[in-house]
Amino acid sequence: MGKTSRNAPKRAKSSESRYSVFEFDREFPDDATCLDYLVDRLYPDGMFCRKCGKVTRHHRLANRPAYSCQFCGSHEYPLKGTIFQGSSTSLRLWFQGMYLMASTRCGISAKQMERELGVTYKTAWRMFNKIRSMLDQDDVFLSGTIEMDEAYIGGRGHWKHGKQRSGRPRHDDPAKVPVFGIAQRGSNGAKGKVHVKVEPDPGKSLVPNARAKVKVGTTVYTDEWRAYDNLEMEGMYTHGAVDHSKKVYVSGDVHVQTIEGFWSLVKRGISGVYHGVSPEHLQSYLDEYAFRYNNRDATGRGMFDAFLGRVRKVVPPPEPAS
Repeated sequence: MGKTSRNAPKRAKSSESRYSVFEFDREFPDDATCLDYLVDRLYPDGMFCRKCGKVTRHHRLANRPAYSCQFCGSHEYPLKGTIFQGSSTSLRLWFQGMYLMASTRCGISAKQMERELGVTYKTAWRMFNKIRSMLDQDDVFLSGTIEMDEAYIGGRGHWKHGKQRSGRPRHDDPAKVPVFGIAQRGSNGAKGKVHVKVEPDPGKSLVPNARAKVKVGTTVYTDEWRAYDNLEMEGMYTHGAVDHSKKVYVSGDVHVQTIEGFWSLVKRGISGVYHGVSPEHLQSYLDEYAFRYNNRDATGRGMFDAFLGRVRKVVPPPEPAS
């Protein structure tokens, strides 16, 4: 074993980690460093002074998270319009919360975040939801080889599918929430993406969802559910199916194992981390899992960079002239 400095630990080369807790602590030791990072990211071309009408040099104010224009003295608040606006919680704790969420594969609960950060549960829950609100699904148009599948999350049996004679998940359980997913298979070294959403009636919304997210002429693979026959009847897609009711799961290139693998990840995460999710909040959880899946090849600091990259400054529209 090689010699290492106990006061400056390094990430092992053999580790699968992209960004360790030691690196986080060194890079973001305090609020000032976190604010400087945000300024560099949110103002890549410099701060624009509305009073001067141009980009000017700004200087950091000592006692508040604001910058002052060197010419007119007007203030710019980098946190305004972001998820951090109006929060009295340390900016470094916000960054640490994002790091905790990004460093887990299946997410982290607000209760665990409370214990890790030492904040109240109310604060942890607010941070948790604000951070997740950034993780919306990209407005991507999928092509290549596509898989479609529906699933039913929640209800009896601890997230398992109850079966009817038709082989479909039970529809009579009001606690089960139907969700619909589209998965793109990877190709040419690039990994595919997914798009998932809560759908009260997956059968009726199947073709509109396909038109909105899948390129015309694409090959689409599904299971044996008859609703998927509409894809071929529309004449827009090449459709292939495997009959799970006959225990056929793979037939050449025809299978839905990619999207089923994603459903498995979602269900294990919800049952293992959150134990349960209410129907009204399920879409935001699906968005988070889809975001993690679609950014699993994030460069730099990995998933943490993907989270930080979603911090945006929303500028309110100008008030209409009277």
